[in-house]
Amino acid sequence: MRHKSLFGSWWWTIDRVTLIAIAVIIVLSAIMIAAASPAVADRIGVESFYFVRRQLLFLVVAAVIVVTVSFLSPVVIRRLAMLGFLGCLVTLVLVLFKGVEIKGAHRWLSLAGFSLQPSEFIKPCFAVVTAWILSKRFTGTAGGYRSFIIATILYGIVALLLVLQPDIGMTITITSVWCGQLFLAGLPLLWIMLAVVLGVIAILGAYQFLPHVAKRIDGFIDPESGANYQIKRSLEAFKHGGFYGRGPGEGTIKQLLPDSHTDFIFAVVGEELGMITCLLILVLFATVVLRGFSRVLHESDAFIVFAVAGLLMQFGIQAMINMAVTLHLLPTKGMTLPFISYGGSSTLAIALAVGMMLALTRKRYELATLGVKIQRVR
Repeated sequence: MRHKSLFGSWWWTIDRVTLIAIAVIIVLSAIMIAAASPAVADRIGVESFYFVRRQLLFLVVAAVIVVTVSFLSPVVIRRLAMLGFLGCLVTLVLVLFKGVEIKGAHRWLSLAGFSLQPSEFIKPCFAVVTAWILSKRFTGTAGGYRSFIIATILYGIVALLLVLQPDIGMTITITSVWCGQLFLAGLPLLWIMLAVVLGVIAILGAYQFLPHVAKRIDGFIDPESGANYQIKRSLEAFKHGGFYGRGPGEGTIKQLLPDSHTDFIFAVVGEELGMITCLLILVLFATVVLRGFSRVLHESDAFIVFAVAGLLMQFGIQAMINMAVTLHLLPTKGMTLPFISYGGSSTLAIALAVGMMLALTRKRYELATLGVKIQRVR
């Protein structure tokens, strides 16, 4: 009986554990943006709660997107991703000519007072489109290596547009997810290894010809270099925080960190809320990823398996890179911590990805079976 309504059918088929984990992450985001961003706002000369109000708006919209998209069927998700992918390709081309230049890169379009970063939105859309193309190998409509070739051509287009911005961090993320999906679809390991070798060559080329990439890698290798300022402050923040933290709003390192509300917000969490809260955040992200994979463990639809895997890899890789950078385990990449860091494009794009993942992992088969049993009882 409880499954008759639209909300009832959604509530009893959605992964409620993942939904709760996402809700907790969003609440933590509101708390940490309120703690970390006023220092940045005062430093650049805007009203103290400027970033707080904007991020709260982004989080509300993100929550609506997560819930709304999670109602959709796999067919609608696929169509939505296709339209989003085509739209993002157009905006990625536009950003090369009309984009706002920030720190030597053209990644943002200015629209009605808001900055839009198209590369954030192409990530979930590309993962789902790639999953759909690769799934054709198992439906008899794209035999042999045809689906791999098509997926590779689309990847080449996306990677080229990202490198031209340039956005090496985003390119690495999309490449990692794409390789993972190809491996799941049955591409021989030899080809995956070849892709890894080409990726290493591409990184070496970026180091050689892109000064900002070379600067970040040099700063990672040489901790005493001037380019390593934010990393030094970040490590100090974790040291000051200890196990329990200094208390919300009591941190001092955020006064010195230029990106304390975006790329280095995890360091603010470490100083003000301590290692225990940092571990809680790690557990929350791990819960989302592991629960998602467990939901498709016995899924027979190849499209759903590849799409969910791609979206989860994307979510997990982004979180892992952000936290690793703040702990000086990776060179700085300018990548946000999902939902927690400030940023409209990042927050809304992640919400779209999570909504798609929740929609694709709903237990539709069990719901259908239950409906048949109810009819028989009647």
